[in-house]
Amino acid sequence: MQSTSVVVNVYAIVEGRHGQLIRNLRRDDFELSDDVAPQKIEYFSQETDVTLSLGIALDTSNSQSRLLGTEQAAAKKFLNSVLQGADQAFVMSFDADVRLLQDFTGAPTELARAIDAAEINQTGKSIVRIDSASSTGGTHLYDAVYLASNELMSARRGREVLVLATDGEDQGSKIDLQKAIDAAEGANVIVYTIVVSDAEFYSLMGTSYHGDAMVRKLARATGGRTIRVKSVEQIGQAFEKVERELRSQYRLGYSPDDLRHDGSFRRIEVKVRGHNYTVRARTGYYDRGDEKTSAKSAQPLK
Repeated sequence: MQSTSVVVNVYAIVEGRHGQLIRNLRRDDFELSDDVAPQKIEYFSQETDVTLSLGIALDTSNSQSRLLGTEQAAAKKFLNSVLQGADQAFVMSFDADVRLLQDFTGAPTELARAIDAAEINQTGKSIVRIDSASSTGGTHLYDAVYLASNELMSARRGREVLVLATDGEDQGSKIDLQKAIDAAEGANVIVYTIVVSDAEFYSLMGTSYHGDAMVRKLARATGGRTIRVKSVEQIGQAFEKVERELRSQYRLGYSPDDLRHDGSFRRIEVKVRGHNYTVRARTGYYDRGDEKTSAKSAQPLK
């Protein structure tokens, strides 16, 4: 018999001291609350094999000129390793424009071709808009997150993960950071940011690098992670870290009984009993009562 109650799914990563991944926990080790109210975890799995919908978004602004080639090679290796079974991925690039280079597919050759097609926008201006002056700045990072979440991820089921390779600087997006976060949370997208910056580029341009504080907020809110890369040689290792985490997630599912379906934001908190572990999971969800929240065909644990 199928359950007809709304099920909220939370994907969690647990870290111990020095950031080591904790992979041997059981359902009863977790405590989960929804708007402060304790919840019974009805669905649980480790190293989840839930279908993965994955997005790769490459920063192709001029500041990434000396980094893009290494990012492309690492992204192709990452996709070849992480995609299994019915998993699918898409590829996009962003600078003064946001481009979908490949829609969702499970074909490695198509994904590799799309990654290789990403090119640096040397001008910093839009090639789409007739009035290029209307595009101020050449790194529309927040727009990319918003479009990926609302237009590509919103209809997907299972795990939705967006990996950004960028220096973390946004310039010229129409969407602000909070709207990008809201879009990702609304589509249940987990955002990982691989942050690498070219200090020499900013020095030559006579500008300063403002850091990755904003994308850290984005990753933290969605249960993802920001990985700061100190040299171009570490880009591949950063993608490998993301892969290890995707293979180390816990799926926690529960059915809150006080949903109002009013679109309000409900805060989630996940802890591990008896341990001072760090748990990374999305901070909440929107109480819409639609298919993004529900899992009506899920079978309860025996």
